[in-house]
Amino acid sequence: MALSLFSFAAQPSQLVNSREAHSLLKPSTLLSVSANPNSSSACALQCQHFDSCSGCTHQWNLHRPVVLDEVTEFFRDLGVSDFTFDTCRLWGWRCRAKLAVRGSSDKPLIGLYEEGTHNVVDIPLCRAHHPNINAAVELLKQGIAKLDVQPYDEDSRTGELRYVQMAVTLHNTSLPWSKRYISGRVQITLVWNSRSENSPSSDKLNALAQFLWRSGGPSSNVHLVHSVWANFQTSSNNIIFGNRWRHLLGERDFWEHVGGIDVSLAPSSFGQANTRAFDSLLRKLQTYVPYGTSFTDLYAGAGVIGLSLAVARKCRSVKCVEINKEAKVSFEKTISRLPESIDSSISWHQADTSNEPLSWLEGSDVVVVDPPRKGLDPPLLDALQTIASSERKARLSESSSPKEKNEKRPWVLRAREAAVQIESKTTWEKSSSLPQTLIYISCGWESFKEDCKSLLSSKAWHLEKAHGFNFFPGTQSIEILAVFKRGQGTSKKKKKTSKKKNKLQSQYDQN
Repeated sequence: MALSLFSFAAQPSQLVNSREAHSLLKPSTLLSVSANPNSSSACALQCQHFDSCSGCTHQWNLHRPVVLDEVTEFFRDLGVSDFTFDTCRLWGWRCRAKLAVRGSSDKPLIGLYEEGTHNVVDIPLCRAHHPNINAAVELLKQGIAKLDVQPYDEDSRTGELRYVQMAVTLHNTSLPWSKRYISGRVQITLVWNSRSENSPSSDKLNALAQFLWRSGGPSSNVHLVHSVWANFQTSSNNIIFGNRWRHLLGERDFWEHVGGIDVSLAPSSFGQANTRAFDSLLRKLQTYVPYGTSFTDLYAGAGVIGLSLAVARKCRSVKCVEINKEAKVSFEKTISRLPESIDSSISWHQADTSNEPLSWLEGSDVVVVDPPRKGLDPPLLDALQTIASSERKARLSESSSPKEKNEKRPWVLRAREAAVQIESKTTWEKSSSLPQTLIYISCGWESFKEDCKSLLSSKAWHLEKAHGFNFFPGTQSIEILAVFKRGQGTSKKKKKTSKKKNKLQSQYDQN
């Protein structure tokens, strides 16, 4: 399994506290796909690491990924002529990064692997990272050199520091966006080459954490460091994190504000790297979910999508399903900050959506899927393709047999037991109906195309809307938000013809 270090390393090695940096890093306004068609120089990467770093794939027209023309044409061929594409900040957008640590204690290399190799490219001035990530990387290098911390050596499997994860919180909503961005603090996770905090090198780990906190914590000249964590990993494979985590210094809870809610993210949680773009996607998503709907969030993670909809659209029911048990704690902390006025039945379940996927879809009006880059799991895709026949079978079963179904698979029952449950103040009538709306969020364009074709070929769904978001400027990646509705739909041409006929008929009747 190849190491997925899809991180775009650092920016200026100075903390962002000058007027010049402030003006440089003002948040850019939202651009549409048609904006600034001749702005290739204004939207250039201009990064000195481009030729050696594997993170970015192109350095011109950051506001228009290379794949955008193909995406637009794909949706146009499917009848979506009003596809939109939004892009926010083009530089300094990455607020979460995993970086390899190699080299030596006197000359540490912190960055990404060179394309096709395990040679780490040091990228201290990367244009994609939030500038405070770069500042934290520079601080870490100073600590490594001062304390003689040995970077990891893959060949001999020796050394102490293997990787580092940097995550910037922009949570402080009491500040204007520009100040909130500049004052973002960094949660630093040190991936240590040992089984636990009781290893012989633990004194050096604690000394490095103390150095980072002393030099960048609240008592330093500029408060840069939010907290310091340790993760312990001794595996010889390319998996970055081990299973053991320890909070060392600073705030234990890491909060972000997206989609109108406060979200708790543990260092082990999946978090979107582009916080601003993710917030834009959530706001757009909310417009496609009716008020008071019953909603299922598959591949839910810590439940950010589901909980933001519970608040914004006053959903009567929100069901979040996620296979990673680590997300449960973050979900519980997030619901603790939801408004007291919320009247929704909310649950989070640790389960694999590929096992009995229909059981998770039952009783929902809308389902959102946000799968990993590989796309939908085949059993879930099959369930969505055959959803109409499943609904018919369920109705026949209910009418022919009033008895409660005898569940023959106890593991399904165990999975359906909510790991977290909040009951609604209002008692809603339970429904066994299946979703009429499917919202697909995709970070993998190739897998989305295949899933989209499969859904449409089944005639169970038709594509109604599609939007793109520039989550990773400088790469060929594009984030897709696609809205499917049940049934084959009606072409826009037919709708126009029908309106025209009605108008002619009305004129005829008047005469």
